Amino acid sequence: MGSHSLNPLAIILIASLATAFFFIYGLIGWNMLLSFTKSMGLITSYELAGLAQYVKAGSDAVFHVSLKNNLMLITLFIPGSIGLGLLLAVLLDIAGGKGEALYRTIYLLPFSLSFVITASMWAWMYNYSYGVINTLLTALLGRAFQINWLGDPNVALYSVILALIWQFSGYTSLVFLAGIKSVPESQINAAKIDGASTLQLYTKIIIPQLKPWILSAFVVLMVFALKAFDFIYVLTNGGPGVSTYVLALLMFRRAFFETDFPYGAALATILFTMVISVVVPYLLLSSRREEK
Repeated sequence: MGSHSLNPLAIILIASLATAFFFIYGLIGWNMLLSFTKSMGLITSYELAGLAQYVKAGSDAVFHVSLKNNLMLITLFIPGSIGLGLLLAVLLDIAGGKGEALYRTIYLLPFSLSFVITASMWAWMYNYSYGVINTLLTALLGRAFQINWLGDPNVALYSVILALIWQFSGYTSLVFLAGIKSVPESQINAAKIDGASTLQLYTKIIIPQLKPWILSAFVVLMVFALKAFDFIYVLTNGGPGVSTYVLALLMFRRAFFETDFPYGAALATILFTMVISVVVPYLLLSSRREEK
């Protein structure tokens, strides 16, 4: 064996990198190429069609509904998850060691469960006839106050958002709790000596120093809001009608139900571009912060 033969470990590393590059960047490139072609069915012709698939998206009414719903997720789901998570983190910090580990486990449990499991659970809870939520509303206020949580097009998306806030608030609370624990004790003690109340301590000293953690949670929530699929697919399947469609669900249906793969690829490329526009600035900002 020659002196220049590759080390087995180097071969494994090169093979792993090549495999990862192919299945990540290679398939992303293939998807983008497919979005510039035109064909229907399982056999793709790769006949170039320019921006025809993207023009098609612009005239697709369901695409506009899906995009609006993604924006609604961003507008309501992200602030709701961050706000509730921050409140829970502050309450956990105030409680101190009194069952903190138990509470952290309880709050994190929803996020540790599969989206399929939690979506199925919420579907049972939202059931109009025998769901626990309407059962409680009937017991407290009467049958007139029952709500068709998943059957009313004007309510269904808000029901999805409420369930997602519940799912993610435990995650954000632990992120913020870690940030709170990182605040120097000297600053907290100095504020207490100066007579700061508990409210002033958190609003003036602690919460302003949580910006990196809030930004980190924001990016995670933003990426999820853009590519949300499995939770909504199980909970509503996009219904009633198309009232809870999002871009990922629309892409799935156009590509695999209608076998319009070029259009599905175009939707995937649009979604990928939106995610990258969030992730890349965050990575650049994080690298600059580390350099400082």
